[in-house]
Amino acid sequence: MKPAVWMLCLALFAGHELDAVVQAEWRLLYGLRALDPALGRDLFIALHVPLCALLLWLCSHPRDAVRHSSQRLLAGFAVVHAGLHFNLRQQPLYLFDSLLSQTLIFACAAAGLLFLLLDLGQRPGTRH
Repeated sequence: MKPAVWMLCLALFAGHELDAVVQAEWRLLYGLRALDPALGRDLFIALHVPLCALLLWLCSHPRDAVRHSSQRLLAGFAVVHAGLHFNLRQQPLYLFDSLLSQTLIFACAAAGLLFLLLDLGQRPGTRH
């Protein structure tokens, strides 16, 4: 069950990142919000390529310790990320108001939290 929850968390995060382009999330980020909107969008998308490559590499790393730590960190970030979105909801440039946007963000956090809870219930050496 834990691998399926992990894949769900990752898939929801990927869906959110697609939605983030539509919702102009770069306008909420320091460093990108001051740029011309087209440049901010392009940089936001371009920066996700190496970030996603790194995350996929770490989360599928051949060493169990690296893979497991990376999965836990990303699952934990999913929970923190939802908190950031919750705190930004009153910001005028925040556009993640649709049911789809909200579902992607908070279902990802729920999957991340469930992954972490399932992980806590396992003994070391049985982390699959």
